[in-house]
Amino acid sequence: MSNSNTARVEYLGDLRCRSTHIRSNDSFHTDAPVDNAGKGEAFSPTDTVATALASCMLTVMGIKARDMDIDMIGSTAHVTKHMASNPRRISQIDVELELKGEYDARSRIILEKTALTCPVHNSLNPDITKNVTFLWPS
Repeated sequence: MSNSNTARVEYLGDLRCRSTHIRSNDSFHTDAPVDNAGKGEAFSPTDTVATALASCMLTVMGIKARDMDIDMIGSTAHVTKHMASNPRRISQIDVELELKGEYDARSRIILEKTALTCPVHNSLNPDITKNVTFLWPS
C-alpha cells in the first residue's frame, strides 16, 4: 500500500467497519442501518456521504468567511438523507444551514455560492436531489 492513501477501512464483523484517517490516525465506525439488516449503532456509509456534504459546505464557507473577516463559529447544519430502492441509493439530501454571525447581503450571496460549489456537492451524482436552505441571523 502507498503512503499516499487517504484512509484505511477495516471490516470488524457484524456489518461494522472502522475507518481510519492515515495522516491523523483519527477514526470512526460505520454500521449497516436498521432498514438494511444492521443495528444502526453508528453512522451508515450513506449517512457519512450525506453528512460530508454539510461538513464540506460549512468548511468552504468557513474558509471564505475567514478571508472576508467574518466569524461564523457556532454555525450548524442539519442533514436529512432520503433513500430509494432498485437500486438502493441516496435519492435526496436536505441540508439546513443555520448561520451564526453578522452578514451583509453581499456576504450572504458569496457564502451561499461557495457552499453550493463545494467539492462534495460537485462530486455527488447529479441524480441526487440536494435541497439546501440557508437560515441567516435576523
